[in-house]
This record gives sequence, C-alpha cells and structure tokens, in this order.
Amino acid sequence: MRLFIRPGVVIFLFSLFSYAQANNLDALKKEALAKVDARQQLVQQMVDQIFSYAELGFQEVETSKYVTDILEKNGFKVERGVAGIPTAWVATYGSGKPVIGFITDIDCIPRASQKPGVAYHQPMIDGAPGHGEGHNSGMAVNVTAALVLKDLMQEHKLAGTLKILPGVAEELVATKAFLIRAGLFKDADVVLGVHVADVFGTGYGQTFAPQGLVSVQYFFHGKAAHAAGAPWDGRSALDAVELMDTGWNFRREHLRLQQRSHYVIINGGDQPNVVPSEASVWYYFRELDYPHILDSYKLGDTMAQAAAMMTGTTFTKKLVGSAWPPHFNKVIAEVQQKNIEAVGMPKWDAADQTLAKALQKELGKPEDGLKEKVEGLKPPSPETEQGGSDDVGDISWVVPMVYLRYPANIPHTPGHSWADAVAMATPLAHKGSTAGAKVQALTALDLMLSPETIRDAWAYYKEVQTKDMKYTPLIADSDQPAIEMNKEKMEKFRPEMRKYYYDSSKYKTYLEQLGIQYPTVKN
Repeated sequence: MRLFIRPGVVIFLFSLFSYAQANNLDALKKEALAKVDARQQLVQQMVDQIFSYAELGFQEVETSKYVTDILEKNGFKVERGVAGIPTAWVATYGSGKPVIGFITDIDCIPRASQKPGVAYHQPMIDGAPGHGEGHNSGMAVNVTAALVLKDLMQEHKLAGTLKILPGVAEELVATKAFLIRAGLFKDADVVLGVHVADVFGTGYGQTFAPQGLVSVQYFFHGKAAHAAGAPWDGRSALDAVELMDTGWNFRREHLRLQQRSHYVIINGGDQPNVVPSEASVWYYFRELDYPHILDSYKLGDTMAQAAAMMTGTTFTKKLVGSAWPPHFNKVIAEVQQKNIEAVGMPKWDAADQTLAKALQKELGKPEDGLKEKVEGLKPPSPETEQGGSDDVGDISWVVPMVYLRYPANIPHTPGHSWADAVAMATPLAHKGSTAGAKVQALTALDLMLSPETIRDAWAYYKEVQTKDMKYTPLIADSDQPAIEMNKEKMEKFRPEMRKYYYDSSKYKTYLEQLGIQYPTVKN
C-alpha cells in the first residue's frame, strides 16, 4: 500500500512544525532568562573574585584554577595546559552538533591597581597590576550562560556541545593563533566571544579592534668594553637599538595612514661605563589586513638588519604575539542583535550614574554618565582612524564568530589604565555582566534550534568573508608561546596581592570586604 500526501498537506505540516519549534524556542528563552537571573550571585562572585586576582598574561594561575574548578564541579570535562600554555584550557559539555565555542579574555594590565568603586586614582598596591581593561568580567558572562545552557540541555534533551576557552595573555596578543594551531576550533560550528565595553552591541565584518598586528622583540648582540677607557674595543647593542628606532621613526612619514606602530626599549644595557653588549627593543606593527601587516613586519626586519650593519652587531628576534584583523559573521550578528534588543540595557540606579559621572569629571571628560540604550547593529568599517588589535581576530578567520560587547564599564575612559578598573568590581559591572550572560544564552539557543542559521553563517564565511582572503598564520611553525612573560612581575607583587583576594565565604561583595562605600567620589 502506498501513501499519498497532497502538497497542501505537506505545507501545512511543515508550518505546524515551524510554529511548534518557534513556540518551543520562545519558552526555552524565557526559561534561560529566569535561570540567568537566578545566578546573579554567581555572576557577582566571579566578577569580584577574578578582579581580586589581577593576573598578567601567561600568569593567570589563580584565575584559571578558579574558573575550571567551577566548571568541573558542574559536570564539564576540563583539559588543562592546552597548546603548550600552562594557563590555557578547554572545558567541554554535551555531545553532537552543533559545537558552540565560548571565549573571553582573563588577563589584566600592568600598573593598573585600583580600588573598585572609587572615582579617582587610589591603587590598592602601588605599581601592581590590575584589571584596567575589565577582563575579570568576561568569564562570569560565559560561564553563567554555559551553566544555564547545560541545565536546559539536560532538562529538554537538547543536542549539542559547549566548549569554553580562555583568552590567555590577550594584552600581549600572544595565544589565540597557537590555540588554532593546536586544533582547538577544528570541530567548532560557531564561536561566541565577549568583551567588556561601555555599550551593549555587536557587529559584523571588520568593526571591533580593527587592526591586526605582529608583536616582535629584537635582541641586538654587541661587544662589551670600558666605555671611557677603550670604547673602540666595544660594539654597542644599545646603539643598534637606537638606530633602528630612529630609522623607523623617519620611515613613518612614508607609511600608510592606516598603520600604527610603537615600541619600548626593554633592555638598554646595565650601566653607563660599560658598552652594552646586549640590548633589545619590542615592536608592535599594526595594519588593516594580512598583506600590509606582513609588509610592516618585513620592514621591521630590514631596519634591524641595517642597524646591526651600522654598528657591527648582530641580532636575533622573537615573535611574542600576532593577530589578524577580525571579521565577524553577519548572519550570527543579526541573530545576536535581536537578543541584545530583547534583553535591553541594565537598569542603572543613582549610585551607578554617580560613580560614572564622578569618574568622567575626574578625567576631564563629558559628564554624561552611563548609556541608557543598546547600540544598533554595527556595520563594517574597514577604513578607520581607530587603532587597536585583538588576537580573537584569528579565530574569526577559521570559524564563523561574533563578539558581543556588554556594558560593564564607564564611557570615556582612556583604556588600559586604572580608570578602567574603577567600575569592574561594582554593581555596575555585575549588572552589565548579567545582561551579557543572557544574550550569550539566548544566542546559543537560537543556534541549537536553528541548523539553517549555522548553515547560512558558514555560507557567509565561505562566499563573502574568505572568498578572496584566506587565513595564513602570522606565526611560524617554529614559534612557541612566550609563557615566561610577566613571571617576574607577578612573583614580585603576588605575595602582597594575596592579602586582598576576595573571600566570598565571609563577605557578600568585594566592596564589603574592602570597606568601600559605593560610590566613593570627591566632594
């Protein structure tokens, strides 16, 4: 017996299935929002705890242990020390497709120690590192969303795999290319990244941190001699460093306006009466696309070679980090934007606005407080005057990716400074991180229940993004992660910093532990 179904019946059944699927998704989203709200204390504790650790890149030991312990206790399988990076890890839950990755950074900024909730410069420890970028809040966003999704997957038998990863040493743009080389994204269907901001928004194409870069250190090797008694017997490595820097600064006039390049001398010798036999300089070469980044890198090598020839020295180099300019996925960004609008900006209270305006006044910036509305979907802006790089860009070129900017900081701060740490262990950051967790959970649900969205995202990736430009790592096969970076700095400050680690078993918030009234402002 053969069964015949009229075309109209097929359409009706398909429509009925689509209607039921949409209703199921709406119900799951409402449940997800409620589950995030129920975990607001977890968000607050994670934001405050990681803020108190304040660990520089490659030395995020306490942070990684804290986060992975939470994930393991909640049923995630954790693999530590991935890609040859001791503080890198991947936590996995679930099985099957889709495989959804979550990533956010965990390192902090040198010399950015700051008491939270205090709207003027007041370091906790002079000269110590601090979260003057806000990376302490990202794991609260992603882990909370992942735990909510895990519950929903169990309760509703949802297929899929969640993978949580940390952005180690992002301030050095030093690890994500190595995570890719280790194959940690080869099975991912989508990656949902997050970064702290003073806005609530997302975008596609080249929008956030629009430049890529190569970070490289040049080590010049000369010959020591008495600087007064027999300087002719010496060959100054410091002279080579200074000549390289001078040559580069003269060449700037003839470089594209889109480039950004800067350096610090990390070793200028030991003392003036000894001709420096060793000296070194650290460069960032930034540009808007891979070919131009490579051109700058090669030009840097030429300058180093010329300086060595002029001074009778030699040089070696070490690549510290690299980053492709990001290209975020339009299809997923459009889905994410709808969820941002559904969640909406947090409800700031008078204390939040007072802190924001007081800090803005202290910095000499417009005193307009916190933003009240979400941003619209941000389109590509390839020709930009704004600099900045993020090694998450590499990931965006190997798998469809978006980068949520969630509102946990104050507008008009200078970035990479004590001022950017003021809000980052306060109710302002707690509220913004909770809102970010909601969007991450909702967007993941959209992807889990909509295979066609993932299919369309890959079509954009293949037919638009990578049609004319393919990913080629800026790291060489011989390059290894610079895991020794910042070790001495953290060893210097960590003993004193331990005294200020947040104890959530005794204190409701970090502000309470520190005895800080929120907000604390100048009269």
